[in-house]
Amino acid sequence: MTLQLKKLFENKIVKHNIKYIGVGICVGICINLLIAVVSRNGISGRQIFFNILFSVFISIAISNIFSFFQRCSYKFARNFWQITLLYYACNLLGMIVGIEVSYFIISFFYDIPFELFNHTQDYKSISVVVLIVGTIMLLYHLQQRNTENAIKAKEADLIRINQLKTKAELQALQSKINPHFLYNALNAITSLIHEDPDKAEDMTIKLSKLFRYSINSQQENYCTLKEEIDILNTYLAIEKVRFGNRINFDIQTEESLAHLQFPRFLLQPLVENALKHGLKNTFENGFLGVKICKTVSTISISVIDNGIPFPDELIAGYGLQSTFDKLKLLYPNEHEIEMINQPTKQIKITIPLNG
Repeated sequence: MTLQLKKLFENKIVKHNIKYIGVGICVGICINLLIAVVSRNGISGRQIFFNILFSVFISIAISNIFSFFQRCSYKFARNFWQITLLYYACNLLGMIVGIEVSYFIISFFYDIPFELFNHTQDYKSISVVVLIVGTIMLLYHLQQRNTENAIKAKEADLIRINQLKTKAELQALQSKINPHFLYNALNAITSLIHEDPDKAEDMTIKLSKLFRYSINSQQENYCTLKEEIDILNTYLAIEKVRFGNRINFDIQTEESLAHLQFPRFLLQPLVENALKHGLKNTFENGFLGVKICKTVSTISISVIDNGIPFPDELIAGYGLQSTFDKLKLLYPNEHEIEMINQPTKQIKITIPLNG
């Protein structure tokens, strides 16, 4: 046992004994009040002291003996009735130990000889009090445990509900495709049908692949970075038909990161946002880049473009808002989003490393 664990264990024992010293004092006071009310001759100071002393040492003895056996209960008791029987046996044993210790202490202060296990009459009279108080304490602890179990069950239900809510929200986000993108893609396909049927067919297949990925029958929250890059390339292949040579696309990531776990469908909305808002008025020499790198404990994602700078008060569109919502659900208080205009315009996202 390390020094820190030893101190923790000792502090726990001290707190435990202080608690049951308080219980013993309360029981002793109640006994004294009862005797004072019932007895015709009242109660002496010496008797008050004796009653509190006995109550304190019996309480401490019972609690420590039961705690010891409780830690070893797998050897002695395995069900409720066995534990209850053990509890009352510890009460009886603790009562005897407490009485003997009390008489031993009394022998130092009063002219009373100490004789070990020679207090049968006290055993009989005090056992009634111990039985009553012990039963009250048992019922109290059972009620407390039932209450704690009920609270834990409610907390577990609340956690499950929140998990289901989070899952549903993520599924809703992941199943979204911007209707404006769909409208533009279908218009591009329509215009290509007569001009270049092969390219229109290829674009239709890519659009189908993108939707299949979006729907995701297994509703996974993560995929490999390679899968995420593949679907981004599929999306960019569709957009290249629309933008032609107006915009150059560049994706930079290390091959060693191919199997890195990555938030699913995170990049496409960010790139779409850059195309729709940042590069919407770009007619030549446009640039849109995606750069992903890894540190010891984080992943850094940058979506860079040379389009219109971010306004001071940004109103998040579909791409940004879906990203914000997804990151809040996947990494609550563990992610960072930066909107940077200088020296290079970019959205920079930092998330924890999943593997």
